[in-house]
Parts: sequence; structure tokens; C-alpha cells
Amino acid sequence: MYKQISSIQNSLVKEIIQLQEKSRSRKKKGLFIIEGVREISLALKGNYQVKSVWICEEIISLAKVNDSLDLSEQTEIVTISKEVYQKISHRKTTEGIIAIAKTKEFDLANLALAPTPLILIAEAPEKPGNIGALLRTADAANLDAVIIANPKTDLYNPNTIRSSVGCVFTTNIATGSTQDIIEFLRLKKIHSFAAALNEHSVNYTEINFKEASAIIVGTESTGLSNDWLNNATKKIIIPMNGEIDSLNVSVSAAILIFEAKRQRNIN
Repeated sequence: MYKQISSIQNSLVKEIIQLQEKSRSRKKKGLFIIEGVREISLALKGNYQVKSVWICEEIISLAKVNDSLDLSEQTEIVTISKEVYQKISHRKTTEGIIAIAKTKEFDLANLALAPTPLILIAEAPEKPGNIGALLRTADAANLDAVIIANPKTDLYNPNTIRSSVGCVFTTNIATGSTQDIIEFLRLKKIHSFAAALNEHSVNYTEINFKEASAIIVGTESTGLSNDWLNNATKKIIIPMNGEIDSLNVSVSAAILIFEAKRQRNIN
């Protein structure tokens, strides 16, 4: 199916802008926006339903799009003017291609896990850039899942998609309340290790991550809630040798995750 749009006053153009800018619109319509060939490709790999692809042929050819993306016959192709593209694009350096896709539910009950999973849990992350960085780290380490506790921003925020470089589509993700996740870990018999600046915390290198494990990180400003601190199997710490007492949450998570991966890769 093909369509052509050249006017920025078109109602569909206004709908895309709403989906880019408003979390409420994304939730109401069950749709979100993807920019860039790589990101759209990863969404397709993650079995997302791409409803339409908008192409500015002054920037990218339809032939290149067809060569790069395995689009369904049901996917609508919309060719747009450069003026329309500049109006609807969130990132000014993308390759002239934008897609509209259907959202998925990140239901904790549907999270499929390996027998001895390694999971990252982030409590109440607010910055899309931090969420994206956490997802990139999870992808690099090939974690079994990422769980967001008490999410403060939706995972289809354009900045989350951009900073995750599309890993949001291929990572095994779930969301839920802190209490629900604690109960989920208990039922699954998964050890929880809470990163915390606490007098009872032990050096992260002393932890055995080879069994089913969840690494829990909080925000840089407030850390983890008491629910996590009181229910974690152990509280862990990354020793600081300088003047500051904390790291960026994505950096901390990366250190802990790759220590766990190091332990699991030792024969």
C-alpha cells in the first residue's frame, strides 16, 4: 500500500507529532514512532508490528528501504516531502525514514526466563537516556531480562529508543511495582543483590552471581527504596577511592553486570 503526503497540515502529520511528543497519545492509541533504518530493523527482529513506514525519497530511496528492511506486505509505505520529514522527525540526523509501530505490553507475568537467569532491575529511572544506556548494557551482556520497577517514563519515549539504539525492541523487558517484582523474584527463587551505599553492604566482588540472580540499581539522587533494601538477599557496593561516593547508574550497572558475566564464563 502506498500513499503520498506533501503538506505539513495533513492530519496524519499532526498525529505523528503527537505520538513523538506525548506519552498519553502513545498509550491511548497503542502506537509509537521509530526513526532510523537500524532501529526499525531491530523492531522487526523483535516481532513488533510496523504499521507504516514514512520515507523522504530526497534522503533515502525506496529501493534502499526495501533492501534494508523485511517489511510485511501489510505495511503501508508513505512517501513524504522533505518539509514534512523535517516537521515530524525527532532526530535531525536520521536517514529520512520514520515508522509507526504497535506497542507491546511489558507484563511481568509473561516474562520468560532461563533456569538460572541473570536479570537487571532498575527502580524508578526517570531519564530516558539512562534507561537507554541500561538497555544497551543489557544487550551487550546478553542478559536474560531487564525489569523496570515503578517506571517514571514510558519505554517508547523517542529518547529512550534513540539512546538504546533500538535495544529496547530486542531486550526481554518487563515492568511492575517494586512489591510485585519482589514477590516475582521470591516465587522464582532468584537471589536479589541491591546496589546501595549502606553500612551492611559487601564488596560486589564477594558475591556469587552464578546462581539465579537479579542486580538491582536505583536512581543516583535517592538510591533504592527501603522495600528493596529490606528484602534483598544482600546489599552490595562498588568501592569508591576518590572524593565522590557514587557513579552514574548505567556505569554502576555495567560494572556489576560484567562481574556477574565474568564469574559465569569461568569454567
